[in-house]
Amino acid sequence: MNDIYYIIFFFILGTVMGSFYHVVGTRLSIDESIFKPKRSYCPMCGHTLKWYELIPLVSYLIQGGKCRKCKKQIPFQYFFVELFSGILYAVSFYSFGFTLDLVVALLLVSLFLIVVVSDFNYLMIPDEVTITIGLLITIINFFRLGFQGGLYAFGSGVLLFGVMFLLMELGNFLFKTESLGGGDIKLMFVVGLVLHPVLGLLVIFLSSFIALPVSLILYLYNKEKIIPFGPFILVSMLFLFFLKVDLNMVLSFLQML
Repeated sequence: MNDIYYIIFFFILGTVMGSFYHVVGTRLSIDESIFKPKRSYCPMCGHTLKWYELIPLVSYLIQGGKCRKCKKQIPFQYFFVELFSGILYAVSFYSFGFTLDLVVALLLVSLFLIVVVSDFNYLMIPDEVTITIGLLITIINFFRLGFQGGLYAFGSGVLLFGVMFLLMELGNFLFKTESLGGGDIKLMFVVGLVLHPVLGLLVIFLSSFIALPVSLILYLYNKEKIIPFGPFILVSMLFLFFLKVDLNMVLSFLQML
């Protein structure tokens, strides 16, 4: 019964943090400070929001998704990020309980949501976020995996960083244009911190598989040639991390084929 209360608590906490992640993803992408933040404002008219206009999920629903001053529609992504953040926070607790794995899961969720906002809207992944979360997970790994396990995880991150860098160079050579961004390569370092290198390669495959239909849709309807790849890397990583997939499970599956 207590777990239900904790799940509700983490959902509420997640919605609050989701609102913050949207601010971080937006402001870092447009070179605004998050340490000396100005008051939250309407993205359409610049109206400074009151406290009762900032209640996660609730304010959006009560206002019908519109600004109280200019009456223009507020992008649905604000509501989506808050809702999805709440869900992922609740799932994190349900999956890992009060463990260090929960802390890692919440850090990964934070990175994912910020990257979704920044990469989809501005085609960039703030280095400050990737480096900070990568550093925090590296430190936590020495406690949850031990010293040797922490070093192995760090080496896994370096290895996957190198593999992604080589893929970028190969793509640039074949397509004569930038195939991957530097932010995508750095994300693979974080992937290596939490997954076995072989699973990291699986992340590259899964993210490419998931991104393909989305890329086709964006190209057909909007003629978009630059597709944000970071969110697909992270959603694939979260999928494997939350399902607690390990190398033995992958090898067993391959033996069945």
